[in-house]
Amino acid sequence: MLYPTATDAALGSHKWGAGLTGLVLQQQHGWTYGILANHVWSYGGEGEYPNLSNTYLQPFIGFTWPDTTSLTFNLESSYNWKGQQWTVPMNLVVGHLFRMGTQPISIQFGGRYYASRPDSSAGWGVRLAFVFLFPK
Repeated sequence: MLYPTATDAALGSHKWGAGLTGLVLQQQHGWTYGILANHVWSYGGEGEYPNLSNTYLQPFIGFTWPDTTSLTFNLESSYNWKGQQWTVPMNLVVGHLFRMGTQPISIQFGGRYYASRPDSSAGWGVRLAFVFLFPK
């Protein structure tokens, strides 16, 4: 589902949307690889904004060592069928799982390069993430 929650036109579509999502994933011997894909079509929203038909493809491969350090490469590709525009950021991220007291936390840091992008967007980026895990 796509909800029109953006407070600025540059940050969102101002459209309601829905679509399908699928994931194929395999894990073995420290390796994780697969693909996440979805497609969203708009079905309502503010009329002055264009309708949407967007595909998202995220192939990924990563390796996790026994000490919980990981290295992951992925693409976060999106295609705007209405605007006929690809955006293809490539990400290389290193992460490590540790505990703060009893709380498991994954810290991740990496770089991003845009292999394809709209002319007005950035060509590279940096990502820093802290992920708090809540296992059963």
